[in-house]
Amino acid sequence: MYLGLDLGTSGLRAILTDEQGSVQAEAEAGLALSHPHSGWSEQDPEDWITACKAVVAEIGRKAPRALAGLRGIGLSGHMHGATLIDGDDKVLRPCILWNDTRSIAEAKALDAAPQMREITGNIVFPGFTAPKLAWVKTHEPELFDKTAKVLLPKDYLRLWLTGEHISDMSDSAGTAWLDVGARAWSDAALAASGMRRDQMPDLVEGSAAGGHLRAALLSEWGIDGPVVVAGGAGDNAAAACGMGCLSEGSGFVSLGTSGVLMAGRDHYAPAPNSAVHSFCHAVPDLWYQMGVILAATDSLNWLSRTLGESPATLSGRLPDVASGPSDLTFLPYLSGERTPHNDSEIRGAFVGLDVSMERDDLTRAVIEGVAFALRDNLVALQSTGAKLGTVLAVGGGTRSRFWLTTLANVLQLPLSLPSSSELGAALGAARLAICADTGAAPSEVMTPPDIAQVITPDLSLSERYEAAFDRYRALYPALSNAG
Repeated sequence: MYLGLDLGTSGLRAILTDEQGSVQAEAEAGLALSHPHSGWSEQDPEDWITACKAVVAEIGRKAPRALAGLRGIGLSGHMHGATLIDGDDKVLRPCILWNDTRSIAEAKALDAAPQMREITGNIVFPGFTAPKLAWVKTHEPELFDKTAKVLLPKDYLRLWLTGEHISDMSDSAGTAWLDVGARAWSDAALAASGMRRDQMPDLVEGSAAGGHLRAALLSEWGIDGPVVVAGGAGDNAAAACGMGCLSEGSGFVSLGTSGVLMAGRDHYAPAPNSAVHSFCHAVPDLWYQMGVILAATDSLNWLSRTLGESPATLSGRLPDVASGPSDLTFLPYLSGERTPHNDSEIRGAFVGLDVSMERDDLTRAVIEGVAFALRDNLVALQSTGAKLGTVLAVGGGTRSRFWLTTLANVLQLPLSLPSSSELGAALGAARLAICADTGAAPSEVMTPPDIAQVITPDLSLSERYEAAFDRYRALYPALSNAG
């Protein structure tokens, strides 16, 4: 049996599978966020351990015999977090999370440092780990001086599980300390933010062994052991493993709180000026690239709060099939934007409002605006040489047929809808554990899901959507210059 643990921002999800990937039990525990100041976002690492204890206990209640046969654990987690620990492995301060924006100035300075983009393959975004430590160095120097190790969130959970300081390539690629092409820590990138290599965890591939479960936990959980803990992955790489998106041409689009368009790559092809993320994949000798928008379903959530109706009610009033673009344009920059603009200060807008327009017109424009933002991501990915055919469509937004048909028309790509909901980061983590325990090739374990339906673009509408997309793209310079 294999346990996949996915440490998300708002909760820890666990699934227990057998070697064939059949789910035996699942559990989830919520997590709270702290926002002590404007732009700050933190979490207490102790809460991750409490959540892990809770989900394992629930798995044990649901499937005690299956849990007793545990052979491997895989870890997935939200990326870019900074967990500072001292020489005794004690946490020095709450973890600074991926969506914390306090280090904008530090990120700009690091991004301008010589060779940073060349080494890391990426723009240094404020959400990355390195600028967070540069902020701590300036504003909390006494804690910076005590920092013996910096761990990513899932790797602090690993420390509790195994007693080891270990990370994987995919998660570490989001720190701005890794030479992403060489898959190794960069002394030059570390030095730019005042860090040293001895403050970094050891590195392994995500499908390799990354420690073993401590004897005390083996006894507490009723497991004979040994239990290998796989290197694991950052959340999007783990999700790609859960969906079988490993190599060139494979990919997925995720309509979650944020939006992601991911493409697997057989080789390293960074293009930092495009604001595309170029990261190591969770398995050896592969990479992936992704465009990220900060407000996908969160845009509809905002409209929902504003109008006082649920997102499902709003989207449910629209037809199942999109029949062409709206005259109203929405730019979903509600909290800035990553790909392709790298602009934390840009804000959203409706353009083309008319006195005749009503609630449904606003809903339609919001959904189209998110689709156009993801098309911006596709253009950016294509500029790096990435190629996508049919892409898997996942996330809460895929419950709206109007959103799906709009997205297919805007991207001009077929969208495949998986028949199973069990294909995300937790499943990917369990698959990594299978590889770490059995030595199986990732390509044999990380197979694509069965497809329930394919949503194809309506080619008769292509010219109209292209014109609407051109109108959308022309508005960003006007908004940014207005600021």
